[in-house]
Amino acid sequence: GIANSHLETAKNISGSVLPILSRLHTEIKNKSKELTHGAAKGAKNVTSARNETQKYIEALGQYTATFDSSGGKIDPPNDPYLLHRGIQYRLHKQVLEENNSRQDLIAVQDNFQSFEAHVIQTIQQSMSAFLQYVGGQAERQKAMYTDMTSTTQRIPQEFEWMNFLHRNGNLMIDPSSPKRSMSSITYPNQDHHSINPLIAGTLERKSRALGGITGYKTGYYAVTPSKYLHQFDDDDNFRKEPTAELSLYLPDCTIGAVSDCRFNVKGKDASKGKVGTAFQMNHEFSFKANTEEDAFKWWKVISEAAGAFNVTSEPPSAASSPVSSRNVSGPPAYVEKHAPPVQTQGLPLRQGPASAGPQSALGQEARSAGSGVAPQNAGPVESPMTAATGTGKGLPP
Repeated sequence: GIANSHLETAKNISGSVLPILSRLHTEIKNKSKELTHGAAKGAKNVTSARNETQKYIEALGQYTATFDSSGGKIDPPNDPYLLHRGIQYRLHKQVLEENNSRQDLIAVQDNFQSFEAHVIQTIQQSMSAFLQYVGGQAERQKAMYTDMTSTTQRIPQEFEWMNFLHRNGNLMIDPSSPKRSMSSITYPNQDHHSINPLIAGTLERKSRALGGITGYKTGYYAVTPSKYLHQFDDDDNFRKEPTAELSLYLPDCTIGAVSDCRFNVKGKDASKGKVGTAFQMNHEFSFKANTEEDAFKWWKVISEAAGAFNVTSEPPSAASSPVSSRNVSGPPAYVEKHAPPVQTQGLPLRQGPASAGPQSALGQEARSAGSGVAPQNAGPVESPMTAATGTGKGLPP
């Protein structure tokens, strides 16, 4: 009778229909866990990259203010130029993390669209099985179940997904929107005058100690408004951390004259910090540009950053190695220890032959010292003021 029909129907439904819905329920739970763990991991990476970028942006703001208040005197690791390059590196990494997270979320969205269709399809399949087992019921019950099933079959596969998009469209990512680029990102102090180098480009460098062994080595150099000469492997801010391999604080260095595309800078490497610099010795570095015009451009910027008192007229050494330079003999240096400096300012200049002897050379050197320009034909003769202070090699006998 009716009772047995209901019992048979209940048995068939429990054995064939309910397992389909149970599996669907398990799939929905697993999908929820997958979304929670996958999206959370990408969000953590983006948050970490943004915090790292923000830390360097705040450091740039702090040390650009220090640069303005201290007149440009700042430690090498805190040079706004280096901090700016560090921000570029971390912004590049942040954009990569954001774009990767964006791609993951877009993939999750597309996957969920197909998953919603699968949910609707499974429900339709279960309802078809349900209709088959209750077909023996009374016509009234059959009509009722048929109506329920026909209503279910009319549900489009995109019904739930489209309603979800309509309700939460402001939270979804538009796949057609463009990706982020660094050119559209702005941050405080990115246009500060202390981050732009006074001059930058490639030079060849040879150390006085190892020049005979290694020769000249090409590198990327920049003179910053903080009066540092920094050396890098290249000008790439994205491939690796832009850390200076050599930093010379130019006001503490001695700058030689330009000779055939070459000029010398003598000083200490300040990239090791205050403690490391205190125990270092002065080294003389020989730089070579591509052309003599480029060499004069670099020499002019470096000389202005170093100051007039740190610029000498001594040309770079032509020796190929320290061994050969020790074998070259010359006249002994003469230093006038007790003689007072020669008074050259305010005295009338006598017109005479160009080869009038040491007095004409001294007059020419004194006039050059007053104007800040080294004489062109003075040779190795130095001014008496330079000899008295011990910064030069003295006058030849």
